[in-house]
Amino acid sequence: MSCRAGFVWETSQHFVRFIEDCGIPCELVTPYMLAAPFFRGSFTCLIIPTGFANPAYCRLLPALRASSERIEQFVENGGNLLVFGAAIDRADAYDWLPFPVTYRHEVFPRKITCGSSELGTALVEDYDPTCIECDGIFPAHEGSAAGAAGGSTVIIEKTVGKGTVVVTSVHEYPSRAFIKKFCATGTQTLF
Repeated sequence: MSCRAGFVWETSQHFVRFIEDCGIPCELVTPYMLAAPFFRGSFTCLIIPTGFANPAYCRLLPALRASSERIEQFVENGGNLLVFGAAIDRADAYDWLPFPVTYRHEVFPRKITCGSSELGTALVEDYDPTCIECDGIFPAHEGSAAGAAGGSTVIIEKTVGKGTVVVTSVHEYPSRAFIKKFCATGTQTLF
């Protein structure tokens, strides 16, 4: 199976290089491409990094909202979606996802427990689980809590159609094992 990641941001970041170093081809998808109805990338996963809703970092949120139906269809058809923290207190920061998520911005290290979630465990396996930097919590959501810190959810996992959505406030790169598994388990899908 062919794996291919789409990294959604305004400019290329070190994160793209990290994904490629994990053996996954990665294409930068700018907000303009994301919102353009003629753009047709083919990916096994899309990655939206930390700060997507904070206008001090980027102008991505309007494009995510404009693409919400395409994002939902991408996941329903088997693509995987990895979304990080909004990096701003906005009640509507995740209103473009195919299910409700509430985020509260709080930056500090946390002890994370993942229980039986394979994806949650894989996401943080390269770090000391007693002290992982997070940028917030998810007090309300419709997914499964795949990782928690002090009773608050910091990693959400939800199956939508044939694909999986992982939303996390972990403020670190995911582990190499997570990137390889998450990208490989998605179905190459047109966006």
